[in-house]
Amino acid sequence: MTEVDPEDEISEIEARIEELAESAERCRKFIRASKAAIAGGITLLLIALVGLFGLGQVAALGSIAMVLGGIVSLGSNVSTLRQTDSAISAAEARRLQLIGRIHLRPVGDAPKKLM
Repeated sequence: MTEVDPEDEISEIEARIEELAESAERCRKFIRASKAAIAGGITLLLIALVGLFGLGQVAALGSIAMVLGGIVSLGSNVSTLRQTDSAISAAEARRLQLIGRIHLRPVGDAPKKLM
Protein backbone atom coordinates (compact mmCIF):
# COMPACT_ATOMS: atom_id res chain seq x y z
CA MET A 1 0.00 0.00 0.00
CA THR A 2 1.45 3.35 -0.99
CA GLU A 3 1.42 6.29 1.35
CA VAL A 4 0.00 9.55 0.09
CA ASP A 5 2.50 12.41 0.00
CA PRO A 6 1.66 14.84 2.85
CA GLU A 7 2.12 17.84 0.56
CA ASP A 8 -0.45 16.46 -1.89
CA GLU A 9 -2.90 15.70 0.89
CA ILE A 10 -2.40 19.20 2.31
CA SER A 11 -3.18 20.67 -1.12
CA GLU A 12 -6.34 18.58 -1.36
CA ILE A 13 -7.41 19.64 2.12
CA GLU A 14 -6.81 23.31 1.28
CA ALA A 15 -8.95 22.96 -1.86
CA ARG A 16 -11.69 21.34 0.25
CA ILE A 17 -11.46 24.17 2.81
CA GLU A 18 -11.94 26.71 0.00
CA GLU A 19 -15.03 24.85 -1.26
CA LEU A 20 -16.44 24.71 2.25
CA ALA A 21 -15.77 28.43 2.76
CA GLU A 22 -17.69 29.23 -0.43
CA SER A 23 -20.56 27.04 0.77
CA ALA A 24 -20.55 28.82 4.13
CA GLU A 25 -20.71 32.21 2.39
CA ARG A 26 -23.72 31.03 0.34
CA CYS A 27 -25.42 29.96 3.58
CA ARG A 28 -24.76 33.40 5.09
CA LYS A 29 -26.37 35.05 2.04
CA PHE A 30 -29.44 32.81 2.33
CA ILE A 31 -29.63 33.56 6.05
CA ARG A 32 -29.69 37.30 5.31
CA ALA A 33 -32.36 36.78 2.64
CA SER A 34 -34.42 34.65 5.05
CA LYS A 35 -34.28 37.34 7.71
CA ALA A 36 -35.35 39.92 5.11
CA ALA A 37 -38.28 37.69 4.08
CA ILE A 38 -39.36 37.33 7.70
CA ALA A 39 -39.15 41.07 8.29
CA GLY A 40 -40.97 41.83 5.04
CA GLY A 41 -43.68 39.30 5.79
CA ILE A 42 -44.25 40.69 9.27
CA THR A 43 -44.38 44.24 7.91
CA LEU A 44 -46.85 43.24 5.18
CA LEU A 45 -48.97 41.37 7.71
CA LEU A 46 -49.13 44.40 10.01
CA ILE A 47 -50.06 46.63 7.08
CA ALA A 48 -52.78 44.18 6.02
CA LEU A 49 -54.14 43.89 9.58
CA VAL A 50 -54.29 47.66 10.04
CA GLY A 51 -56.01 47.95 6.67
CA LEU A 52 -53.67 50.42 5.04
CA PHE A 53 -53.47 50.60 1.26
CA GLY A 54 -56.61 48.48 0.90
CA LEU A 55 -54.72 45.20 1.32
CA GLY A 56 -56.98 42.29 2.12
CA GLN A 57 -56.92 38.69 3.10
CA VAL A 58 -54.75 37.62 0.19
CA ALA A 59 -51.97 39.94 1.31
CA ALA A 60 -52.30 38.63 4.87
CA LEU A 61 -52.03 35.02 3.71
CA GLY A 62 -49.09 35.89 1.46
CA SER A 63 -47.31 37.60 4.32
CA ILE A 64 -47.85 34.60 6.58
CA ALA A 65 -46.38 32.39 3.85
CA MET A 66 -43.37 34.72 3.60
CA VAL A 67 -42.79 34.55 7.34
CA LEU A 68 -43.09 30.76 7.48
CA GLY A 69 -40.90 30.28 4.40
CA GLY A 70 -38.30 32.62 5.87
CA ILE A 71 -38.29 30.73 9.16
CA VAL A 72 -37.86 27.36 7.42
CA SER A 73 -35.09 28.70 5.18
CA LEU A 74 -33.37 30.37 8.12
CA GLY A 75 -33.36 27.20 10.20
CA SER A 76 -32.13 25.05 7.35
CA ASN A 77 -29.29 27.38 6.43
CA VAL A 78 -28.21 27.97 10.03
CA SER A 79 -27.98 24.20 10.48
CA THR A 80 -26.02 23.80 7.25
CA LEU A 81 -23.70 26.67 8.23
CA ARG A 82 -22.94 25.02 11.57
CA GLN A 83 -22.14 21.71 9.86
CA THR A 84 -19.96 23.48 7.30
CA ASP A 85 -18.09 25.40 10.00
CA SER A 86 -17.39 22.17 11.90
CA ALA A 87 -16.18 20.51 8.68
CA ILE A 88 -13.85 23.46 8.06
CA SER A 89 -12.49 23.17 11.61
CA ALA A 90 -11.89 19.44 11.18
CA ALA A 91 -10.12 19.97 7.84
CA GLU A 92 -7.93 22.70 9.31
CA ALA A 93 -7.02 20.45 12.24
CA ARG A 94 -6.10 17.66 9.82
CA ARG A 95 -4.02 20.10 7.74
CA LEU A 96 -2.13 21.25 10.85
CA GLN A 97 -1.51 17.63 11.81
CA LEU A 98 -0.07 16.90 8.37
CA ILE A 99 2.08 20.02 8.45
CA GLY A 100 3.41 18.89 11.82
CA ARG A 101 4.48 15.56 10.32
CA ILE A 102 6.57 17.18 7.61
CA HIS A 103 10.21 17.40 8.59
CA LEU A 104 11.02 21.01 7.89
CA ARG A 105 14.58 22.18 8.04
CA PRO A 106 15.71 25.70 8.75
CA VAL A 107 17.25 27.55 5.87
CA GLY A 108 20.55 29.15 6.78
CA ASP A 109 21.78 32.48 5.60
CA ALA A 110 22.15 32.56 1.87
CA PRO A 111 25.64 33.34 0.57
CA LYS A 112 26.11 36.99 -0.15
CA LYS A 113 26.20 38.09 -3.74
CA LEU A 114 29.56 38.75 -5.20
CA MET A 115 29.96 42.26 -6.43
